[in-house]
Amino acid sequence: MADPQPPAPGTVWEGEDLARVDWDWARLEQVTFIDCRFDDADMSELVTTRCVFERCVLTGASLSGSRHEGTAFLSCRFDRAKLSNVTWSGCKLTGSQFPGATLRPMTSSECDWSYVSLRGVDLSGVDLSGQKLTEADLTDTVLTDADLTRADLRRARLQSTQLRGADLRGAQTDGVNWRGFDPTGVRLDLAQAVLFTSAHGALVAG
Repeated sequence: MADPQPPAPGTVWEGEDLARVDWDWARLEQVTFIDCRFDDADMSELVTTRCVFERCVLTGASLSGSRHEGTAFLSCRFDRAKLSNVTWSGCKLTGSQFPGATLRPMTSSECDWSYVSLRGVDLSGVDLSGQKLTEADLTDTVLTDADLTRADLRRARLQSTQLRGADLRGAQTDGVNWRGFDPTGVRLDLAQAVLFTSAHGALVAG
């Protein structure tokens, strides 16, 4: 497909090679992409509304400054993608992977980050309060000074995660390995503090 224009609302594209496409400042509404490739695409300042990207590859793509409302990125790959200043609102990023991606600063509200892989990604200072990160892989992720209050972190992998200054108060932490990360400087509520203490072999007396 040579020089494709942004698709019209309601369009479904499957298996398309959209490498290096230039959709800078484009608007997409209720468009579905399945198994499409956006390698090195320029989609800076892109605006999507209720779109679906399923099993798409966005290696090296630039989405800096883009805004996404109610859009789903399901099992997508964002290898080395440029995602600074992105706004995610009510989005699903379930099962997507972000190796080597630049994700901050970003704005995320009421999003589902369940089962994502954010290994080694810098998310310092990011506000993820109240959002779903169920079974997310946060191994080696930098979450210093991040707001994770009331977040759903059930069974999230926090191996060697950097959390100094992060706020976890009110977060759901069932299944978290409290021995996998350094809690120094992390803000915990009383229940979490008991779980951490018990995980390290201390006996908590009532």
